[in-house]
Amino acid sequence: MPPPRPQTPPPPATELRQRLAELRGPTTPPHPLDARALAALAANPGCRRRALLDGAGVDKAALARAMGAPATFGQSQFAFARGHAFEARVRAGGGAELLRLLCERLGEEPAVETAVPDLSGGGPQERVGRTRLALEEAVKSGGWTLLFHPMLVLDVAGSPVWLEPDAVVVRPDGGITVVEVKSFPVVDGSADAAKVGAAARQAAVYVLALEALAAAPGLVRHTVLLICPRDFSNLPTAEPVDVRKQVAVTRRQLARLTRVEEIAAALPEGTTFDLRPAGDGGTPTRPAAELEAAVGSVRAAYAPDCLAACELAFHCRAEARTAGAVQTLGRGVRGELGGLTTVEAVLAAALGEDDGALGEGGRDGEDPAVEALRRAAALRNEALTASGAAAGGVLCG
Repeated sequence: MPPPRPQTPPPPATELRQRLAELRGPTTPPHPLDARALAALAANPGCRRRALLDGAGVDKAALARAMGAPATFGQSQFAFARGHAFEARVRAGGGAELLRLLCERLGEEPAVETAVPDLSGGGPQERVGRTRLALEEAVKSGGWTLLFHPMLVLDVAGSPVWLEPDAVVVRPDGGITVVEVKSFPVVDGSADAAKVGAAARQAAVYVLALEALAAAPGLVRHTVLLICPRDFSNLPTAEPVDVRKQVAVTRRQLARLTRVEEIAAALPEGTTFDLRPAGDGGTPTRPAAELEAAVGSVRAAYAPDCLAACELAFHCRAEARTAGAVQTLGRGVRGELGGLTTVEAVLAAALGEDDGALGEGGRDGEDPAVEALRRAAALRNEALTASGAAAGGVLCG
């Protein structure tokens, strides 16, 4: 009998998938990501917790509910209906209004004839194949082509993520432009900066997916077209948005996701985010304390912005508040405070105390944030003293 063949170790990608499956739960299918999730991940690149949970395909909404901190953000049914009605108006007439806005805002000659290929298919892989062929034919044709809801795919931590932008336009020169249709209004020529930023990050994800799908990535433009209602009407208006910065940030963050094994390797033995104990196929019964300990073993980077973008935001906020972390005051304040990471340390610095709450830089007087806080506290005391004296003089008079 011939000796058994030596078994070769699985490639790193296979090992990573196995490790992430163990963290998620052997019988739990991965929770699918979408462009919104990837955009939110890119907006907070320092959050190791979200990077690991998203990379492992953990259902963060179910995890938050099991820990007693469910997320409450999301669009209302009215907002969904309004968004669908507005997109239908933009798509009317084979996308004539969409192309008019694109040509007007990007300085193109008006489109005369436009091809609108059928991209429907039996599944995401088939639809991706149809989208790839449609892009290739559109680039070769030398005319205008409009792709409504094409299916794209992006590899994230070794797993495919299916993405569906609102529209993609291929121009006669072969240039490929992403079109994002949003229902938030543009009032007097300006829109909510936070919503525009979120739309730009989402469009950047589509740009990356198109670069991976298109035969010539250089044809994908990094200026996308954002279409929104004008003022408080249902009439569309459009603005070009440069997403080069968002594309670079998202590319770096996705590259970091392929190294989530480094985060997973640092977890305590036996850590799992599986909601069901081993052998239990029923409803989630794992104690909330065990899940909180597992989540707490991965460092988070909470900021108030997370409340509108992450299912674990309420849990992370409570955790940060309990620790007295200055992150709860916002990223801007956190950046200004330098090495002072807790509210206790900030108060100690402002009051001139020299105790364990201050870091080494604060005790040595080397932290400029400490000096700024002490100057601010002194000015506040002077102002309160002056106002108190003035009030006393009025009462005496």
